[in-house]
Amino acid sequence: MMKIKFNGKELETSFKNTLEFFKSVSENENDVWIVNGFATKEDLNLNENDELFCIQKNTLPPKDALDAMMRARHTPKLHDKLKNASVAVCGLGGLGSHIAIMLARSGIGALKLIDFDVVEPSNLNRQAYRVCDLGKFKTEALKEQIKEINPYTQIEIETLKIDEQNLAHLFKGINIVCEAFDTPLAKAMIAQNFHKFYPDTTLICASGLAGYGDSNSIQTRKIAKNFYVCGDLVNAAQVGNGLMAPRVNICAGHQANLVLELLASKE
Repeated sequence: MMKIKFNGKELETSFKNTLEFFKSVSENENDVWIVNGFATKEDLNLNENDELFCIQKNTLPPKDALDAMMRARHTPKLHDKLKNASVAVCGLGGLGSHIAIMLARSGIGALKLIDFDVVEPSNLNRQAYRVCDLGKFKTEALKEQIKEINPYTQIEIETLKIDEQNLAHLFKGINIVCEAFDTPLAKAMIAQNFHKFYPDTTLICASGLAGYGDSNSIQTRKIAKNFYVCGDLVNAAQVGNGLMAPRVNICAGHQANLVLELLASKE
C-alpha cells in the first residue's frame, strides 16, 4: 500500500500504475486524467505522494486540479511566486486589457484593475472587449472576462481616474504596477510621481507602439531602479499613424513578460 492524493484527498492504494488506478475510478473514457499536474493517459508507475485527479471533460476543474495543472506548466517554484504576487494595471485599453489577461493566464494570484472609462465601438479594433461589452465600464467587463479564463484569480477593480491625489493610496501592498494610459499627460503624471510614494515598487510604463510593422523596434528598457519602459519610444498615435492591434499586443506582451521575469527573479 502507498499513500497518494486523489481529487484533493489523501488515500491509500495498492495499485502500482496510473492506468489501473484510473480505470478503477473513472466512469467515462472521456474523463481527463491528471498525474502530478500533467494531463496524460500514459501508463505510469505510481509513487508515494503522487497527486492525481479525474475530471469530467468540459467541466471546470476544482481549484486544486487547476492549480496543479498550472504548477506543472510553470514549474512549481515559479508558479508559487506568481500565485503569491499582486499586480496592478492602470488603464484597461489596448495595452492594459491584454496585459491583465496575459497575467491572469500566467497564474498571477491577484490583479488590481483601474480605469474610469466605458467600452466604446472604437475600442474593438485593438482592445480585449467584445460587442456584448459595449457600454460597460472597462473594469467590470474585463473582470467578467478574466473570471471566465481563470476564476481563481483574485480581482479588485477601481473605476476611477488616477491623479496625484489618489495615487498615494491606490497601490499599497502591490508588487508591480503596469502603466497603460492613452495620453502623454497621464503617462507623465504617474512616471513623475509614482516613486515618491512607492520607492520600492516596480513601475513598468509604455511609450511608442502606434502603427504597424517594425516589430523588433519595440523593446524593454530599464530606465532607473524599479522603473522600466516598453515600446519604441518614438511612434505615438497621431493622424495617419493610429493604434492597431498587433503592435499594441506586442508591447503588452513585453510588459506582461517583464512582470513574470521580475517576479521569477525575486527571492
